[in-house]
Amino acid sequence: MPTSRRTDGVLLAVAVVWGSSYLTAKTATDALPVLTVLLLRHAVAALACLPVLCGPGSPSRAERLCGVLLGLTQSAVLVLETYGVAHTSAGNAGLIISLTLVLTPVLDRARLPGRFFLAAAVCVAGVGLLVCGSGLHAPGAGDLLMLAAAVARSGHVVLVGRVTAGRTLRPLPLTAVQSVAGAVLFLGPAASGLPTLARTGAVTWAQLLYLALGCGLFAFLAQTWAIQRTSATRAGLLLGTEPVWALLVGIGFGGERLTVLSALGAALIVAGTYGGRSIERVHRAASAYADP
Repeated sequence: MPTSRRTDGVLLAVAVVWGSSYLTAKTATDALPVLTVLLLRHAVAALACLPVLCGPGSPSRAERLCGVLLGLTQSAVLVLETYGVAHTSAGNAGLIISLTLVLTPVLDRARLPGRFFLAAAVCVAGVGLLVCGSGLHAPGAGDLLMLAAAVARSGHVVLVGRVTAGRTLRPLPLTAVQSVAGAVLFLGPAASGLPTLARTGAVTWAQLLYLALGCGLFAFLAQTWAIQRTSATRAGLLLGTEPVWALLVGIGFGGERLTVLSALGAALIVAGTYGGRSIERVHRAASAYADP
C-alpha cells in the first residue's frame, strides 16, 4: 500500500474513533463530572505508557518539551469541546466545529488553489445539512466555546506538524508525555469529583477505558505519526469527516434516525473531503517538483 494511502487511512481511523467519542463521552459524563472524565481519559493512557516513560526508550528532552506543549493544547481542545457541546445544540456544535476544515489551512499558511477552499465549503455545507434536523438557535456561550474549540483544534493540528518537522521525535514517547501532561493539568480541577468513582459501574469504566485508550492514546499516537508523514492541511481535511462517523455511531448505538438531509450532508462531506484531498495531494506534489 502506498505511504500516502496508509497515512490517510490512519487519519480516517482517528476520525472514526473521535466520531464515536461523542456518544461515549456523553454517556460517561451522565455518571461522572466532566473534568473527572477528562482526568481519567489522560491518566489511564499515561499509566498504559509507563513502560515507555520509564524504560530504556524513555522520552528525550525534545520529546518531553514537545509532548508537554502538545498535551496542553490537546487538553484545551477537549475542555472547550466538552463544555461547548453541553451548552449548545448538537446542530450548532457540529456546524461550528466543522470550521476546522477552513481554519487549518489558514493557520497553516497553506497557499492552496481556490478549488481546495471550494471543497472545504462543500464539507461545511454538508455538516450544516447533517445536523440541521436538530435545529439551529441564536449564538450563545456554548457556540462561542465551540468556535474557540474549532480554532484550538486547527491550531493543535498545525502545531503538531510544526514541532515535529525536521526533528527526530518518536510518536509513542511523545504521546506518552502528552498524556501525562493532560493528567497533571486536570488533577487539581477534577480532584473534588474523584469520590464519585467509588460508585461508578462497570459500563462507565468500560467507556472510560475506551476514551482513554482508543480516543486518547491511539488517537494521539496515530495523529502524531500521520501528521509527520503528510501536511497539516491534509490531516485537517481528513479529520473533518468526524461528523459523519459521529452520525453513524449515533444511528447504530444511540437510537438516532437518519433523515434524507442528514444522508445528503454525509455524502457532501465525503465528496468534499475526497476532492480536497486530491487537490492538496496534486498541489503538494507540484510544489515539491518546482522546488530544487
